[in-house]
Amino acid sequence: MSFDRSDRVEQTPGDDRARGRRNRAVAIGVGAVVVAGLLGFGSYTLLDRSEAKERGQDSSAQDAKQPEKAEATPLDGPIAGERTWDAKELTRDHVTTEVTYPMEPPVGGDHNPAWLNCDGVVYEKAVPNVNAVHALEHGAVWVTYNRKAADADVRELASRVEKTAYALMSPYEGQAGAIMLSAWGKQVTVDGAEDPRVEQFFTKYVQGAQTPEPGAPCTGGVDG
Repeated sequence: MSFDRSDRVEQTPGDDRARGRRNRAVAIGVGAVVVAGLLGFGSYTLLDRSEAKERGQDSSAQDAKQPEKAEATPLDGPIAGERTWDAKELTRDHVTTEVTYPMEPPVGGDHNPAWLNCDGVVYEKAVPNVNAVHALEHGAVWVTYNRKAADADVRELASRVEKTAYALMSPYEGQAGAIMLSAWGKQVTVDGAEDPRVEQFFTKYVQGAQTPEPGAPCTGGVDG
């Protein structure tokens, strides 16, 4: 069996060089595509991580701006040292005359038709009992102090009151304790501004269950 020389294709050096250039071009092209893909994926990954980090920072910043929620102190029983008056015995008639109260500061009883503004108000002078009692009827806590109270305690309590709706504060020279807190039918003498009973009293009695008229306003009244 023999082969015809005319059927054989002779490959010249020129053909080898052309094929080599084509192979290199293909390899370079494939490499460029791979590199572009890797660069694109890397950029996407970095961008995604950057955006995720930014979202996390924005979320943290927004969370930081949110006011902290105060946890209510669970108080099933009376506060230590607290005095309580029977709500049924505390009359609630509106009168335009002075009222003699059986306790100082008063925690209930007949009172003036106008309530004392109690939306976080700190009074520098003594206020009328008959108006303050009306504020207690609306669910306010009344912080009072005399000359025995330390200046630092007075300032700290004033700051506490100013941040609290349904709270008021005033000097009261006739009281027995240096610092006292009153609500409708409730009263406690505390040792100072850091006394834990201060927070307990506010938590329990600002618009608390003892309030005869819950939801009644603490603005639109009189300023002492």
